[in-house]
Amino acid sequence: MRRKVTVVGAGNVGANCALRVAEKDLADVVLVDVVEGVPQGKALDLLQSGPVQGYDVLITGANDYEPTAGSDIVVITAGFPRKPGMSRDDLLLANYDIVKTATAQAAKYSPNAILIVVTNPLDAMCWAAMQVSKFPRNRVVGMAGVLDTARFRTFIARELDVSVENVTAMVLGGHGDTMVPLVRLTSVSGIPLTELLDAATIERLVERTRNGGAEIVKYLKTGSAYYAPSAAAVEMVESILKDKKKVLPCAAYLDGEYGVRGVFAGVPVKLGAGGVEKIYELKLTAEEQEQFRKSVGAVEELVGVLKQKAGA
Repeated sequence: MRRKVTVVGAGNVGANCALRVAEKDLADVVLVDVVEGVPQGKALDLLQSGPVQGYDVLITGANDYEPTAGSDIVVITAGFPRKPGMSRDDLLLANYDIVKTATAQAAKYSPNAILIVVTNPLDAMCWAAMQVSKFPRNRVVGMAGVLDTARFRTFIARELDVSVENVTAMVLGGHGDTMVPLVRLTSVSGIPLTELLDAATIERLVERTRNGGAEIVKYLKTGSAYYAPSAAAVEMVESILKDKKKVLPCAAYLDGEYGVRGVFAGVPVKLGAGGVEKIYELKLTAEEQEQFRKSVGAVEELVGVLKQKAGA
């Protein structure tokens, strides 16, 4: 039985997710989008890359969800991208309607799937997807921390002129400018970052990480990042499909962990065949705990707006 991954949204993030899943030979891919012809055309183009790139998966495009039936994973990337001057939160209500519709259809045709949400504002969209799908919390997870951590690792590696593979880091909290890069747990081949860089330099890299998405939006002007976000999402897909049980920072539904209940926030989780198989509770310092609470508070505000809209 071949595995199947549905990617909702055939824009830059979605199309690159489909490409990366195919290139890793992870699963057959269904690319879904409301714009007629776009998912079909991109899917056919991706399919024809197979003989050259050496992958042998089936890639199809559709404007409805019937071909997605029986998917193992559904990656939701559909939504409006950020434009210069916009925050992720500005997208809240517009993207809520998109994610709500996509989730309802995905859950109808693939009731046993694991949902990976990429649409911004990420943590609030995860909450919406869980409410609509009625899936248990282990089967709804958000891609944010993998991307934020990748950005932090990249900036550290460039600052020190070392391989990114040697940099270990962890970013917690909501996917926004209140995210919490944990400097205390960041190292280069086991060497604490604080022994390699001074406090001012570290703070500069932390701030650049928090604004990593906005920096790219400013350059692109008409869109937002897609190469790194798609890579991050597919790392999660691979860990689930191969039951690798990678420990990755992801947006997970907290039900008492870290003293938080009822919202999604970025925390280290074990990702395996069951989705979120474990949430790791780190012992945070008082300062880290305060930053984490502030970050979660920003998510709770957005969820409060969605609850009003949904009449919850």
